[in-house]
Amino acid sequence: MTEIKATNITWHEGHVDRTVREGILKQKGALIWMTGLSGSGKSTIAYTLEHALVQEGRLAYVLDGDNIRFGLNKNLGFSPEDRTENIRRIGEVGKLFVDAGIITITAFISPYEADRQIARETVGEGNFFEVFCDTPLDVCEERDPKGLYKKARAGEIKGFTGVDAPYEAPTKAEHVIDTSKLSPQDATIELVAMLTKAGKMSA
Repeated sequence: MTEIKATNITWHEGHVDRTVREGILKQKGALIWMTGLSGSGKSTIAYTLEHALVQEGRLAYVLDGDNIRFGLNKNLGFSPEDRTENIRRIGEVGKLFVDAGIITITAFISPYEADRQIARETVGEGNFFEVFCDTPLDVCEERDPKGLYKKARAGEIKGFTGVDAPYEAPTKAEHVIDTSKLSPQDATIELVAMLTKAGKMSA
C-alpha cells in the first residue's frame, strides 16, 4: 500500500484533557489487545469482558477484527502489507478511545510482532495491555467456528494464519490465556483483576 502523507496540517489542542474525561467516567482509559489464532477465543473473551465491565458501570467498547473490516478497513485484504495497515489503523483508533477514557478491547489475529509493537508504541506504555490467547492450533482448528481452517486446508483460502502464513507469538504479553483450559468467564475475571491492579478501574 502506497503511503500518502498529509500536508499543510497543524495539531489543534482542545480545552478538555484526558484526566477530566477520566474523572467524569471514574475510570482510566486502557487498550486490551487480544491476539491469537483464528478460533483462539479472542472475540468471545473480548465481548464477555465488555459485558462484565458495563455491568459494573464502566464504559467499555470492543473493536473486533471482522466487524472493523465491514467499515473502517473494508478496503484492506489479507496480504502482509494490508495486515500491517489494518493493525496500524486500529492502533490509532485505540489511542483515540484511550484518550477518551474508554476501556477498549480489540480482537485481532495481528500475527506480526512488529505490528503489535507499533500499536503498543502508538497507544503508549501503561495504556496498552497485550493479551495472548495461547490456544493450541489443533484446538482452534477443531473449533473452526467460521469454517476457515477447512477452507484453508482445501486450498480455498491462501495466506491463512497458522496454516500457510505465520503467526509470531508474543514474547512479552501482559497476560496469557489458554482457552482450552480457561472459560471466557474465568478469563474475564483475570483480565478485570489485571485492569484493577493497573489502576484503570478508578480515576
